[in-house]
Amino acid sequence: MRVDEQRATDAYRRGLWVHTTLADALRDAAQSTPERTVVVDDDIRLSCRDLHEQARSLAQTMLDRMPPASVVSFMLPNWHEAAVIYLAATLAGMVINPILPSLRDRELEFNLSDADVRMVFVPSTFGNHDYAEMLDRVTAAMASPPEVVVLRGAHGRHTPYASLLAAKGTAALPVLEPDAVRMLLYTSGTTGRPKGVLHTHNSIHALIAQIGERWRVSAGDKFLVPSPIAHIGGSIYAFECPLLLGTTAVLMERWNPDAAVELMTAERCTHMAGATPFLEGLLVAAERAGTRLPDLKVFICGGASVSPSLIRRAAAYFDATVVTRVYGSTEVPVTTVGSFDDVDHAADTDGRPGIADVRLVDGEICARGPQMLVGYLHTDDETGSFDADGYFRTGDLGRWVDDGYLVVTGRAKDIIIRNGENISPKEIEDILIAHPAIAEIAVVGVPDKRTGERACAVIVPADERAPDVADLRDLLISEGLAKFKIPEQVVIWDALPKNDAGKVLKHQIRAVLTKG
Repeated sequence: MRVDEQRATDAYRRGLWVHTTLADALRDAAQSTPERTVVVDDDIRLSCRDLHEQARSLAQTMLDRMPPASVVSFMLPNWHEAAVIYLAATLAGMVINPILPSLRDRELEFNLSDADVRMVFVPSTFGNHDYAEMLDRVTAAMASPPEVVVLRGAHGRHTPYASLLAAKGTAALPVLEPDAVRMLLYTSGTTGRPKGVLHTHNSIHALIAQIGERWRVSAGDKFLVPSPIAHIGGSIYAFECPLLLGTTAVLMERWNPDAAVELMTAERCTHMAGATPFLEGLLVAAERAGTRLPDLKVFICGGASVSPSLIRRAAAYFDATVVTRVYGSTEVPVTTVGSFDDVDHAADTDGRPGIADVRLVDGEICARGPQMLVGYLHTDDETGSFDADGYFRTGDLGRWVDDGYLVVTGRAKDIIIRNGENISPKEIEDILIAHPAIAEIAVVGVPDKRTGERACAVIVPADERAPDVADLRDLLISEGLAKFKIPEQVVIWDALPKNDAGKVLKHQIRAVLTKG
């Protein structure tokens, strides 16, 4: 664990850590406000009573099948069933492991095996992809496969969700420890192998307490949640805030800006958070619809490079809304809370730190706080990730301006952020170097107005026929890689710039591509 006794004592003293859990909040909400709507999913509206009854039943069934502390995964779109599964795992004392639905065989097999997942929930099909069939392939190759539970369609040889939900479990629910690990999230690393980030009940509680205090959240507010619930951002807005802050989560299974404007208007949504494409799309759609979304109090923008001009345009148009940049990571979520005081700091900086302590060491942003991870699943992943004082080394570069505002200026680590998704270039390079037409390859991120960054493959060809984007796509898909990681651009060079030790100088590559 990366938390020492002194910092734990301080977190409890400040009320950021508490002696209760989300399970207690669910029980309390079911008793005190049973009819209050907590989750909206198209025509489905879950009340506090509904959520508690379904989650409790599922939790007991889970405990009949596996012991507390087992890892339970869901690989689902933003569906209301995910809230039931998330809360059921919480009640049962399990560790919840959300997985992006956009991942494919290679990444899924790694995740399930690495985390020793005992049960995984997937849709039958979604977005023209057959998940039940994919799980057939993936689990067949595993020595100890999880039980696969299929939602909303044909389940094949797997367990149908409806039968699991209807089963009358008999197991007693355990007493929960607030400092126990309850969430496992994988994040792309510079090694190419994803790292398992561990959060406790209390690290997430501190995060929610900060959001409630800093983002003008009141009981009765409504969050539109189009961001993936497999990210820590989407998960907390969908599953945590409704119970800890008294809000409602309005889910979108696919991002559609015009539909989002209609939904936000109909539901009178007050909050939204998302990467640059979400804000850009929402602004254009609202202008097209002729609405300024008067109920929207706050839009939080982060996850990739955010144009100051976009923040200013959105703030000017959504004149009842605070629109601000923020900065954070899966390891230390919501490191900065933005700026609610003036549009210049909201647009030109990433805001002030909230409950996190932030310092710059040789330009690198290092952060620690009560909302930070308690460690990685594998302790060897912690080597070099923390300094001697327990600060997480983000790998991002920054500078201070105007007495305490942070500006993120770049990255020291080799990560591409596209549409808010982290992409490890090394993971892609390790696969593509096997292509017979590639002698050398470097994958780098270059600025993109629509997605924040796009992946560009700079290739030294092995022969006269240089591969193109389609060739790379075919190989990566055949290796079971998610489509969002596929390079969108190929550039052919005679040689890659290197230092005397033979290391590829990616900063020089990016400089040439950006200048060009």
